[in-house]
Amino acid sequence: MRETFTPPVVTPLIELSHVSRRFGSMSALEDISVAINPGEVHCLLGDNGAGKSTLIKVLSGVHQPSDGEVRIDGVPTILRSPRQALDCGIATVFQDLAMVPLMSIVRNFFLGREPVKGRFIARRIDMRKAEAIVLNEMAQMGINVRDPQQPVGTLSGGERQCVAIARAVYHGARVLILDEPTSALGVHQASIVLRYIARARARGIAVIFITHNIHHAYPIGDVFTLLNRGRVHGTFRKAEISESEVLEMMAGGRDLERLRHELATISINEAPERDSGSQSAASTLR
Repeated sequence: MRETFTPPVVTPLIELSHVSRRFGSMSALEDISVAINPGEVHCLLGDNGAGKSTLIKVLSGVHQPSDGEVRIDGVPTILRSPRQALDCGIATVFQDLAMVPLMSIVRNFFLGREPVKGRFIARRIDMRKAEAIVLNEMAQMGINVRDPQQPVGTLSGGERQCVAIARAVYHGARVLILDEPTSALGVHQASIVLRYIARARARGIAVIFITHNIHHAYPIGDVFTLLNRGRVHGTFRKAEISESEVLEMMAGGRDLERLRHELATISINEAPERDSGSQSAASTLR
C-alpha cells in the first residue's frame, strides 16, 4: 500500500493573532493576523498610512498590542522592549539604519558588542578579529570593503543597508524586519540589497520586507500581505497572485478606474481650449 506524503507542519517564528493597536480613540491596527515562517520573505505592502510603521513597532517591542496575541515559536509572548525582541532573535533595520556616519564600518558593525581580548584592566577591543569578521561578512554579500576602518558615511546607500543587515544577521537574528530598505536607492543599489535578502532567506532566516514598491517586493517575495488603513486586505503566496494584481489591490482598483476616467475627461475638456488658443495666436501673428 502506497503511503501518502504529508508535508511537515512548520511552526511560525512569529505569529500575530487578531492584533489591534489603538492610540486613544484612533485605531492604527485592527484585527491583524499574520504568520511569519522561517526561510521565507514575507512582504508587508501598503501605501502611506496603511499601518506598516505601527506594525513594525509591535513586532519589534516598541508598542504592545491593545488586543490580540503575539506568539513566538508558538508561545504567547509580550514584547515589552526592543531589547527583549532582540533577545528573542527579532532584529529591525529601520530606514535611518541606526548608524553613525563618522564612525568606522567596523565600529558601526558591532556598536558596543565588539570582540575583546585580555582580562581586567588589560581588557580591550580585539580590533584585528573585529576587522576580519566585518571583511568576511561583507564578502559573503558580494561587497569588497577596501578598509573596514573607513567611515560608514563614505559608503553608498545600498552598501550601508547591507552593513546594517549583515550586522543583524551576524548577531543572531532569526527574524529580520526591513523597513523600506530600497526606498531611496537606485536600481543597482537596490539589487545589491535584494540579493542579500535572498541569501538571508537561504540561511533559514525569516525576512519581513516592508515596502510600498511592488516592483522591488515581487521578485524576492514568497508571501504578500496587503495592508490598507490598518487592516489586512489579504495574504497571498506568490503562486496565487500576479504582480499586476498586487499593484491593483494596493492602489485600489476602483480608485485607479476613477482616476483614468477623470484624466480622460480633463484631456477632452482642455483640447478645444488649446485649439482655440493656438488659432487666436496664429491670427495674431498674421
